[in-house]
This record gives sequence, C-alpha cells and structure tokens, in this order.
Amino acid sequence: MSIQMESGWKTILEPEFEKPYMQALKRFLQTEKKQHAVFPPGSLIFNAFNHTPFDQVKVVILGQDPYHNVGQAHGLSFSVPRGVAIPPSLRNMYVELHADIPRFRIPDHGDLTEWANRGVLLLNATLTVRAHEAGSHQGKGWEVFTDKAIAELSARRTGIVFLLWGRYAKNKAALIDHRKHHILTAAHPSPLSAHNGFFGCKHFSRANGFLEAQRQNPIDWQV
Repeated sequence: MSIQMESGWKTILEPEFEKPYMQALKRFLQTEKKQHAVFPPGSLIFNAFNHTPFDQVKVVILGQDPYHNVGQAHGLSFSVPRGVAIPPSLRNMYVELHADIPRFRIPDHGDLTEWANRGVLLLNATLTVRAHEAGSHQGKGWEVFTDKAIAELSARRTGIVFLLWGRYAKNKAALIDHRKHHILTAAHPSPLSAHNGFFGCKHFSRANGFLEAQRQNPIDWQV
C-alpha cells in the first residue's frame, strides 16, 4: 500500500498498513466509497501527520471523528477550511483562548492549519466518516492506528503537552507516559459541556508554560 505521509511518521507507522486490521479497514473504505460519500477526501485523510512532522510535535489536541457535513472535514481535528462556518466547539475554543490569552483575536474562520504547522498535532481518533452520519466509521480500525500514533509519540518523544477534552479523549491518557509528558484534561468544548470545566481551563497558556519551562518556543495560537 502506497501511503503519502510525512517521512518521520511514515517510518514509524508504515508497518501498520500491512496488518490485518488495516487491510480490513481498507476493504471497508473501498466498499463505503462505492455506496456513500466519505469525508475527508482521500488526499486529506492523513493531513494531521503531514502538517505536523513526528519530531516537531509540541502539543496534541485529540478529537473523536471528522465533521460529517459537506466541505467541513479536512483531516485536522476541530478545524474546517476557510469559507466554512465555524463549528460550535471551535467557537468555544476561540472564546476560551481569548479569555486565557487576551491578545488573541477571535478569527472569522475555522482553519487551524497554522496551528498544525507550528507543532500542534490535530488528531482525530477516527480519520474518516460517512457523509451526514456522525461516528459511522468508529470501531472499524482507525482507533487502533491512531492509538499506535499516540503511543509512539509517548515512547519516542519527551515533553509533549496532550490536551484531552471530554471523556473519550481523557480515556487516551492510558496510552501516554505521564512521567515524560504533560497531560491536561477538561470538559469537551461542545456547547453541551463547555460550561462544565472547559471554560476557564486555561489550557492554551498552560501548554505554553510547560513548553517554555522546557526551553521550547511557545505556540502562537493566533490564526
């Protein structure tokens, strides 16, 4: 299987593509695409890995699965392309960012590609979805693959800040060596839960504080 992926990630993850679970996932996706629209486009499935090389990851923001409406998903968790309406969870992230870092100006778009280019791995646990059916590709093998990516970051790197929002993301803490990395947890930024601990969590400034304590450049969160 020929996979277009940033070389550092590809070296680490390429063996996964030959494993039975990934072969089964490939067959599932081939069948899905014959019957349904699938998001994001194939060229963007590994977008998070391609924009944030393995050795440049500073922060990980974990989502669950891609947006499922036309034009939204482009392979980065919580992000949408310019020209697409800002989703509610991302809007709440911007609100928290402005409260946490007052000089942050809330943008008029939801494209977080610049975060990815600055070392923020915007990783969904599931990398594809059937159009208009949230969670439709969960349990098909993607989670095994992305768990491997998280575990390899934990094992091979040090000093990464993992932002785990909501119960699903928090469960991924078991994959991370807390002695080597920083794990920050909060409620999900969804309007259904943001007031239960996401607002006021100050994760963006705290992540930068951890990075600066390790003599790393902080993340410029402005997009």
